[in-house]
Amino acid sequence: MSDEVYHIPALLQPTLEALEIKPDGVYVDATFGGGGHSRAILEKLGPEGHLYSFDQDEEAVRRAWSDPRFTIVYSNFRFLSNFMRFYGVDRVDGILADLGVSFHHFDDSSRGFSFRWTGPLDMRMNQRATQSAATFLAEATEEKIAEILRVYGEVKQARRMAAAIVKARATAPVDTVERLLEIIKPMINPRAEKKELAMVFQALRIEVNGELDALRAFLTQSALLLSDSGRLAIITYHSLEDRLVKNFMRAGNFGGEVEKDFFGRTNAPLKLLTSKPIVPDEEEIDANPRSRSAKLRVACRNLEYTPASER
Repeated sequence: MSDEVYHIPALLQPTLEALEIKPDGVYVDATFGGGGHSRAILEKLGPEGHLYSFDQDEEAVRRAWSDPRFTIVYSNFRFLSNFMRFYGVDRVDGILADLGVSFHHFDDSSRGFSFRWTGPLDMRMNQRATQSAATFLAEATEEKIAEILRVYGEVKQARRMAAAIVKARATAPVDTVERLLEIIKPMINPRAEKKELAMVFQALRIEVNGELDALRAFLTQSALLLSDSGRLAIITYHSLEDRLVKNFMRAGNFGGEVEKDFFGRTNAPLKLLTSKPIVPDEEEIDANPRSRSAKLRVACRNLEYTPASER
């Protein structure tokens, strides 16, 4: 197994404890990334255990190691059920997803994830995908761009920025980080520049990669794959994805409407085990400042759940 890990895993110990890893268990790391979480899970597995790790980024897949207990899956986690069926796996003992973007991606100027570097405005996690941030800004309507900035980034100047982008693209493509910054910076509060720019880039990244739709699909499939004692552990980094995770773990839907059975018990496929999210302590934040916004939520399969088709 390679010693190189280019992403420091957030909340590593709490995540391992939450998963309650059994040496002979079957586990899924839905976001392989730099391999930190996967490595730690493998270290707890015996010869009969197995780990399936997903990643849609070709570079991450190339860095995966060879181990008879390990399978790397070159795919988005939205196709979790398809691949588990392909590998003949009906149930798994634990599923982990760390929804953060690897800082390796943020630090690679050729990927366009960060406003700190110059380079192409790409933002694709999956380099095989056709839509980049540049193509989105070239083809989307002004109304669509404004909606994405407002909904996914909570950008206050969403309408003004969208109008400025559409006006600017009529004379030259908005296809580099520096070109986008040139257009939007006049609408950015200088006293909150980093925060506001991060919100714009977050919104574009979520749209380009279909992140929230993929998360909804993944959560729905995860609930069906867990064994009776299985655990689901999800690490989020912003309120949009955290709200989806919390609502689904608590209520079995993404709106958060709780359904009760005849006895007043919550009728949902999962049982939320963390009333409040687990967050990094000061020691971890000092060692890994990028973990500051991480939140871990954990759920198990609800054995009392009755699907609507069986009621």
